[in-house]
Amino acid sequence: MPGVATGTLIFLIVGAVGVAVLVLALLGGELLHFGQPDIDGPVTTEAVAGFAGAFGFGGAVVNELLGGRTPGMLALAVAGGVVAAVPTAWAASRLGRAARDMPTDPTPTRADVVGALGLVVTPVPADGYGEVRVRVAGTPVKFNARADRPIPAGSQIFVVEALSDTSVHVETY
Repeated sequence: MPGVATGTLIFLIVGAVGVAVLVLALLGGELLHFGQPDIDGPVTTEAVAGFAGAFGFGGAVVNELLGGRTPGMLALAVAGGVVAAVPTAWAASRLGRAARDMPTDPTPTRADVVGALGLVVTPVPADGYGEVRVRVAGTPVKFNARADRPIPAGSQIFVVEALSDTSVHVETY
């Protein structure tokens, strides 16, 4: 690269490596454990990647602004990189930990279907299966449905029993 100081080029490479590590941490974090125990310590992969990226790019900016061609100017560029890197590493660590510790709802099971209200989509015969649509955890889901007596399409139903993961026993509501 013509016109770019060697120090700036090195800082840019460090920043690019930091971004590459961050991408690997976000997309395939389990690949970076390499047999290490799963310890939740103060230094995470995201923090290291954030530090390296901000240090490299921050140092490159300061080096170019100062025209860093002397060791003193290079030392100021390193200091500028550290000033950019420390808060970035802290923020990356906090954001990564918040994403890992985010509470989620449990996955719905067959037991959650029992008692759900819904509508008959395809008529349910007395000796076969029809189709019903019920809400499970706020999401409309279709099930194959059996009933003791025929139920016409459009009827309101409730689920009496979950026969399998895809079929239910229903009665009119």
